[in-house]
Amino acid sequence: MKINSIKRVEDKKVSSQIKFTILAIILIAIFSLALTPVTFQNDTFYTIKIGELIQNNGIDMMDHFSWHENLPYEYPHWLYDLITYWIYSLFSFDGIFITTAILSCILGVSIYLVDYKLTKNNVVSFFVAIGVMYLLKSYITARAQLVTFILFIWEVYFIEKYLENKKLGYGIGLILISLLITNLHIAVWPFFFVVFLPYIAEYVISVLSETILYHKIAIFFKRLKIKRLDNKILKLKNLANEKNIKNGKNVENVQDNEDVENYQNAENYENKIQVLSAKKQKVEQKLSDILLRTEKLINSRKDVKPYKIIINKNNNVKALIIIMIICALMGLITPLGDAPYTYLYKTVQGNTTQNINEHLPMTIAQEVPIMCALVTFLAFLIFTKAKIRLSDLFMIGGLTYLMFCSKRQSTMFAIIGSIVLVRIITDSFKQYNIDYKNMAKTFVKPVVMIALIVVVSGMSLYFAEPKFDDTYIDEAAYPVQACDFIINYSGIDLENARFYNEYNYGSYMLFRGIPVFIDSRADLYTPEFSGREDEDIFSDFLDVSSIGKFYEDIFEKYGITHVITYENSKMNMIIRKTNDSHYNQIYGDDYFVVYERIV
Repeated sequence: MKINSIKRVEDKKVSSQIKFTILAIILIAIFSLALTPVTFQNDTFYTIKIGELIQNNGIDMMDHFSWHENLPYEYPHWLYDLITYWIYSLFSFDGIFITTAILSCILGVSIYLVDYKLTKNNVVSFFVAIGVMYLLKSYITARAQLVTFILFIWEVYFIEKYLENKKLGYGIGLILISLLITNLHIAVWPFFFVVFLPYIAEYVISVLSETILYHKIAIFFKRLKIKRLDNKILKLKNLANEKNIKNGKNVENVQDNEDVENYQNAENYENKIQVLSAKKQKVEQKLSDILLRTEKLINSRKDVKPYKIIINKNNNVKALIIIMIICALMGLITPLGDAPYTYLYKTVQGNTTQNINEHLPMTIAQEVPIMCALVTFLAFLIFTKAKIRLSDLFMIGGLTYLMFCSKRQSTMFAIIGSIVLVRIITDSFKQYNIDYKNMAKTFVKPVVMIALIVVVSGMSLYFAEPKFDDTYIDEAAYPVQACDFIINYSGIDLENARFYNEYNYGSYMLFRGIPVFIDSRADLYTPEFSGREDEDIFSDFLDVSSIGKFYEDIFEKYGITHVITYENSKMNMIIRKTNDSHYNQIYGDDYFVVYERIV
């Protein structure tokens, strides 16, 4: 009877876990869907056109959308571009929006499932997943990064499961993820290997922590000394044998002077051998003493319980390093040549990361939600008895550093950091004997479940409602009507026109078939990628947009024939205030103006 009772309790617990997991997945999907924006970002437009180009002409590593001639282009997310074009060609913008919404839901659910599977705490995993999706809301868009977010969270899962049981399937999964990322988005491919580093670092530290460095050095030199003594003794014995002197021979047997000399040499060798042997015995005794002390010290350390940091020695890390090396070879399985290995280096060498908003260092005052997440980590570590694995400490420390260097990396801090946060919270529950495994039972009670559904649905409605009237293309951000005019105006020869345009809407212009001065493929326009040391198109754009240089000088340099700019841009204000005779306005609306430049 008692066994049956225990079984019924366990069955109820499992049933509650399953019910809550189903509820959590549905609510996370609803919330993720509500966060999906209707209006596209600028990258979406060039993604479609490049996908079309690849479909029709393949990859020739050259640009075909700016009017600058012979610009090399590395097609950094060629596979994502191609897939996006297929979706667009079949379902238009509706298909891209629906795909983005599905990917957003997959991301939210993936964060929940990975956190839950690795920590066995489904309730906290649910709330953390909701929080992470909120932090990511600005990055949920039709870009390749949305796919790689999903791949990165599963990368961590495969790494940890491989370290747990060393199953080949997880290793193959890591190799496939590497292959996908290097073809979907090579700019973030190096980060794939960064995720391995905390686990490798923990293994190295664990080996060192088990090794008493001073003793090990002493052991090494003692063994080296013994080896040298053995070599000397062997050499002396060989010298004695060369004289052909037997151990039993004495002075009475000596017949001539040569025998006397040999006998005396042999006697010297024997004396030296005895001295060296005695010395060797002393060294061996010292070595034995050191080994004994080392073993005692190691055993005593095993009984010491860590206060905050847990160091696990996992020998599977050695096999994981081999898998990481195989993953690095996946960069060869692309149509992009050596681009996977050189793209990041070229990007860092250029000036785009210092001027594009998402690459700039994070400003704490502007990132309150992220700071709240970081404070939550610190609060659980400082004010509770929770312990943290060394690999998790390295992971969260490294992600924090990267986040402060570039606010774009706050996405990785949120996604991968969620695992660490749930693990810390779960450990704090254990320390205070809180039965977190039965928490699901509370949340599947009708009243609590209804309350949870109402809260999450209310939050979802709050974020979704402002988007109800949004369109796929924001005419305040993209020159929709201006492009209509340019395409239909007989006074503009698009094949020979050289438009000056700004960074944020260049992608839309090339989507409409208008050759551009610049677009959001920023790296394309830098000397590091173009190979033109005497021409930095991106810097020239910065100088014009900020009025760092007189725009007319740069327009003269490039032979600009037409200018399209924001109605409220600095350049437009100057042209109007000065009645600049070099510019004849041929179009204007509430947001954009088009000028013909008169030389």
